[in-house]
Amino acid sequence: MAPAPAPVAAAAPPPGPAPEAAWAADRTAAELDADTVHAVGKISEALEWVERARGHLYAFHQMSGHADLMLGSALEELDNAGHGEIAERLRRDLLGRNVLDGRWTFQVIEEYDDGYYRAFAESERMVRDVLAGGRRHVYEARMKASERERAGRPAFGPGA
Repeated sequence: MAPAPAPVAAAAPPPGPAPEAAWAADRTAAELDADTVHAVGKISEALEWVERARGHLYAFHQMSGHADLMLGSALEELDNAGHGEIAERLRRDLLGRNVLDGRWTFQVIEEYDDGYYRAFAESERMVRDVLAGGRRHVYEARMKASERERAGRPAFGPGA
């Protein structure tokens, strides 16, 4: 005879939000002066713009690569249509061409990431660590609290 199956424990109700959930915490860093908060926030916003520029660089990389693949396909079609001389000229002049002197787009991205982007991100992090205890978005947290209070809502906590 097989042993009886183990009893199934009743499932615990899903836990509610922790009292110190990120959305409920006061992240305004009241001990920091407004000028410091503004300056740190502006540096973080500048990094956000660098992030956007980096995204455009990746788009440039993907679009350029896609264009090169399309060109290669079109050159095969030109060959098949009897226009081999033109296809060969474009192959020689364009296909696989460096987008900048000696570099393809992936190399441009790597140089950007390893140089400017990394230095900017590390500098922004250092500023936040030294001046704001590593806290992110203190300026925005203050703006949120102010706007919510202005609308008659609690500065922090659940709800709309």
